Amino acid sequence: MKYVIGLIIAIIVSGSAFAEPTYLKVVAQDGSGDYLTIQEAVNSVLVYQEQRSVIKVKPGIYREKLVIPAAWCNISLIGDDPANTIISYDDNANKNNMGTFSSYTVLVHGDGIRLENLTIENASQMQGQAVALHLEGTESVIINCRLLGNQDTVFTGNKYGRFYFYNTYIEGTTDFIFGPATCWFEHCVINSKADSYITAASTPASHPFGYIFNECKLTGKDDLKVYLGRPWREAAYTLFMNCYLGKHIRPEGWHNWGNPQNEQTARYLEYNNRGEGADISRRVSWAKVLTRDEADRIKIDVVFPDLKEWSSYYSGK
Repeated sequence: MKYVIGLIIAIIVSGSAFAEPTYLKVVAQDGSGDYLTIQEAVNSVLVYQEQRSVIKVKPGIYREKLVIPAAWCNISLIGDDPANTIISYDDNANKNNMGTFSSYTVLVHGDGIRLENLTIENASQMQGQAVALHLEGTESVIINCRLLGNQDTVFTGNKYGRFYFYNTYIEGTTDFIFGPATCWFEHCVINSKADSYITAASTPASHPFGYIFNECKLTGKDDLKVYLGRPWREAAYTLFMNCYLGKHIRPEGWHNWGNPQNEQTARYLEYNNRGEGADISRRVSWAKVLTRDEADRIKIDVVFPDLKEWSSYYSGK
């Protein structure tokens, strides 16, 4: 498995048939680049392009509610470092009754979007649902980013979406990774900030996979009591494998969202985890521990069977 994952990362990072981007544009708040705002740079990209456009974002705090529309495809948005290249806004569901799905800081509708070396933050402080990153395209890669918020930090909203998160820090309080998309999280840090739930998958019953966390680290203060997930919809799929689970993870692990019928349909899985929160002796009876053979069949090129084809869109560093 590690060989396959290493190969996939090499493909994504090193390049492909689209190694020559359409252009390289620079965003800088001090006027030294081509644009002052990220939105201006995104708007300048040709619609429905097949080649890659690369937008480099110089350090700064960009107070923007950024939208990448559906016609704007194959864009790499690359910061300098997530510690100093920050996109921040502070909308929340209760502000002007906008609701959860309009509370985003960054909304991605376009396909083939790569986000790298960025912090995306919803700075609304515990005022209800407040999304930092809202993904609605069908294919995106998030590499070496920080996704910060409280309730509902990351919404993977397209049931046909396939999203790959690598070496990314995600924090929140309640259901802070949620939605119907198929997602693979690799070498990510998932930090809980309150007694609550990490995931709220709404995987369609027809989809063989939902959220897969591999070689991730689940952190939080030792005195917290956090569930791995609860089913937003009845067929929710969430797997933690080869992960470190801190003491903050509740012994029972999973919650049925107050509906015992979900215990018959939710797909909650674990395999080969470690840490104080990985003890399965008191897990709910309706969660499953995979065998080695079952876990070995869950590989990134099985979850994303045409990955070599669509990962080529993420070239152009």
